[in-house]
This record gives sequence, structure tokens and C-alpha cells, in this order.
Amino acid sequence: MQYHHRLATREDLPAIVDIYNSAVLARSSTCDLEPVTVDSRQEWFDRATTERHPIWVGYEPHSPETVTGYLSFEPFLNGRPGYDVTSDLAIYLHPAHRGRGQGRDLLRDAITYAPQLGVRTLATTIFANNEASLRLFRSHGFQEWGRLPGVADLDGTIHDIVFVGRPVSSTA
Repeated sequence: MQYHHRLATREDLPAIVDIYNSAVLARSSTCDLEPVTVDSRQEWFDRATTERHPIWVGYEPHSPETVTGYLSFEPFLNGRPGYDVTSDLAIYLHPAHRGRGQGRDLLRDAITYAPQLGVRTLATTIFANNEASLRLFRSHGFQEWGRLPGVADLDGTIHDIVFVGRPVSSTA
């Protein structure tokens, strides 16, 4: 199945929060330890701009109103202007839509679209034991740029983080 995406709207925020919270509870792809609320994510959503840091929501072709995942182009590191040529990608998928090609479709389109945002480099951090995400990013040309040993503690389980990235161009 091929997924599609569109820019997120305010009406999508509850679905985005639900998807993110499924990752929080799974302890597989975020360091938040408690579920977030729509209110607590409103400022994050409002800071996202279509010009620099858009949020896309994924959906199946027959149901564009049903959010099945999302991708956000986040400011890199601390968001200082010198880092504007780099975007930190975040991809989260609804549990029922993992392993079905949605991550592949979102990531492929993000790589192609990044130059239109003025982005020359894409990067992200992934738990070292999250083989599915590592495989996804490697299959799209991301390389390991570093490993941060033991930097995450999720309820007493220590995790290494793998830092991956890749350059992009108008011919990516």
C-alpha cells in the first residue's frame, strides 16, 4: 500500500498526540516517560511553519481525514540560525500502520522536499535497539554519524542512541 501525506492542521493535533503517546507507552522511540496532552503540544504545533519546519500527516488514499502517522521537520539541536540548513526529522506511526510502508513513503518524500525548505542535511537520533527505524533510515542513505552510549534511561532500562544523517540535494 502507498500512503499519502498532507500538511497537518489544528484538527489533526489530537490524532498526532495519540500517535505520539503510543510511542511513549511502547518505550521504543522517545524519551518522554509520561503521555503528553493536546494542550501541552499546542505550542510545538504553533511553532511549526510550512516555510521552515512543516508537520506532515500520513493517511491512506481512501481516507485523507484519518491520520495514520506523521513526520515533522524539527529545528536542529538548539534551533540557532546557523543550524537552519539542517533539519532533525521525527517520524511516528500509528501502531496499526507500522511496517506497512508509511515510514518509507514519508521519509522518501521528506528527502525530496528538504531542499525546498533550504535544508541541505537531514539528521535524527534513534534508539540503538530500534532496528526497524535504523533499517528504514539506512535504506534511504542515512549513515551512522555517532553513537551516544547510555544517554537514555527509560524506567531503569538504559539505551544507547544512534545519530544518523545524510546530505540532500535537488537531485536526491
